[in-house]
Amino acid sequence: MAVTSESTTVWNGSLVAGSGSVRLDSSKLAEFKVNWRARSEGADATTTPEELLAAAHSSCFSMALSHALSGAGHEPESIQTTAAVTFEAGKGVLGSHLLVSARVPGLSEAEFQSFAEDAKQNCPISQALAGIPITIEAELA
Repeated sequence: MAVTSESTTVWNGSLVAGSGSVRLDSSKLAEFKVNWRARSEGADATTTPEELLAAAHSSCFSMALSHALSGAGHEPESIQTTAAVTFEAGKGVLGSHLLVSARVPGLSEAEFQSFAEDAKQNCPISQALAGIPITIEAELA
């Protein structure tokens, strides 16, 4: 079954002086302020498209890794993933770096690295980001 997720952004004004908000329509769980200054300078208490992309990447990766591990008989106790998405004005999104720590009883470090690399390559958000470098640091806790 295909599921479509929706968000709506309302923007007012020019890119540099304007601002807006993005609403999570499907879940109705949140609405976030957005502006250019936060995106280009890292300022203000607003989100950015890249922060939202990082949230999507870290959650998708964690789910893909959990699924692969469980499917192979290695039930994870926990997986913590931070995705750091880098943006530069004039160049765009430069890459996503995944920092992963997981507790998986009975799994060797080498086996874990193989599962983590596979999830990095094959989670749907990683596949959608195929045009940028994706790097990973993964460790068993």
